Amino acid sequence: MNIKIAPSILTADFSNLTDLTKKLEKGGVDALHLDIMDGNFVPNLTFGPLVVSSLRQITAIPFDVHLMVERPERFLSAFAKAGANSLTVHAEACPHLHRVVQVIKEMGLRVGVALNPATPLNILDYVLPDLDLVLIMTVNPGWGGQKFIQEMCRKITELRELIIESGSGADLQVDGGINSTTLKDAVTSGANSLVIGSALLKESDLVAGVDNYRDAAGKNLAESWWSRAIKGC
Repeated sequence: MNIKIAPSILTADFSNLTDLTKKLEKGGVDALHLDIMDGNFVPNLTFGPLVVSSLRQITAIPFDVHLMVERPERFLSAFAKAGANSLTVHAEACPHLHRVVQVIKEMGLRVGVALNPATPLNILDYVLPDLDLVLIMTVNPGWGGQKFIQEMCRKITELRELIIESGSGADLQVDGGINSTTLKDAVTSGANSLVIGSALLKESDLVAGVDNYRDAAGKNLAESWWSRAIKGC
């Protein structure tokens, strides 16, 4: 299993998204992570389908759309039409989580479920086999540039164990405070998909920055217990 790099544009200069996107595309990122916030589920407001649609006109990078919104089922179709390849909803925002997961699958998109730091893993008990991605928030969602919550490493490891035991092929994604230091903790704990925001966007050379993060993650992956466990299956 390879490490996937999905840069977040949450802290980007929105007046220059075309240049940023082209550089990330040149860097060979696996996806563009698009944080959709409604000002209700989280204390911030970002952008909607029109921005996603505009970005789709300039790049073929897969769009990893993270819906940090209340009642996300209202917006699934709009983001699918705008060009999303993957839709991730928060378990905390979905009283009918199984139904929402099935709707996304029926659209032919990758489906993910995100968990806030204090949300237990057992909320995934009856949907994990249907998921392409599980996102562990390693900060409390709403703002970029926050500090990685170290206690989430145990949660990442527990989820990786569940994925291995279930035979699921779901990616284990982490989002929040990922940088050149915390990357090691995230990968060795069990993550294989990294959302990297402000730490990457601050790099003077984005293409080299993506390469450096991928190389560092790959080295940590080779040393991780869970990659050896998968190879031993």
